Amino acid sequence: MLNLSLNKYLKMTTKMQTILITGCSTGIGYQTAVSLKQRGYRVIASARNFDDVTCLINEGFETVQLDLADSDSIRAAVKKVTLLTDGKLDGLFNNGAYGQAGAVEDLSRSVLREQFETNFFGTHELTNLIIPLMRKQGKGRIIYNSSILGFVAMTYRGAYNASKFALEGLVDTLRLELHGTGIYLSLIEPGPITSNFRKNAFASYKRNIDPSKSYHQDTYKVMEARLQKEGPAAPFTLPAEAVVTRVIHAMESTRPKVRYYVTFPTYLFAFLKRILPMRCLDYLLRKVQ
Repeated sequence: MLNLSLNKYLKMTTKMQTILITGCSTGIGYQTAVSLKQRGYRVIASARNFDDVTCLINEGFETVQLDLADSDSIRAAVKKVTLLTDGKLDGLFNNGAYGQAGAVEDLSRSVLREQFETNFFGTHELTNLIIPLMRKQGKGRIIYNSSILGFVAMTYRGAYNASKFALEGLVDTLRLELHGTGIYLSLIEPGPITSNFRKNAFASYKRNIDPSKSYHQDTYKVMEARLQKEGPAAPFTLPAEAVVTRVIHAMESTRPKVRYYVTFPTYLFAFLKRILPMRCLDYLLRKVQ
């Protein structure tokens, strides 16, 4: 296991590095922006909503407005980042994403497409626009915030599962294609982390799923209670700082890891996936709420 202490890394001295982080309004993105700025990084923090961008500006961040579901927004953000940095960017942390809850059979084509626009297509488009900057300077770090749900599927999270599985396949391919360029790619795979993820997932569920017309309406009642629960809803939940330590390692190590596990459930299910027959693993995954 990667046993890192944020305090340990905060004591290390590093040269100034510039990093663009997506999804900085709350949670992992915000905490990473704060911690790296304190560490001496030049952080360009992005958020989808203009009000969140304003809040970040008021906290002293350089910012760009960036909606991963909007190609025009992505291109405008990259243009601004290029001007701000004179085309020199050491790192990109692809953190922005959200979760669409609901049974697979209740997901319309448009709802599934909306999930992929942010979690997959937007991240892909942004990365493709940043790669030429890193190629020109001969180095760079691209870090993706994936999930335990990028390698095991859990019920009633099908849209999110699919987007993260797809992201991991794309990143694994891109890593092979960028070999020898000086650009390193890393996937961070957290389990439960303290954030607004459940709150946002509940909002998208209410917007896109009608439980009264679903075969799964009884199960949805349990799911709704979990999504609305105050505080950690799952055992072994860690604060966002647990992800920050991995981002630091991925940015600064001479040999960054391809994958970083975060939280006990991620380590556990990665191990179980290697040793268990698929039907046994399915049985365990059906028990996870």
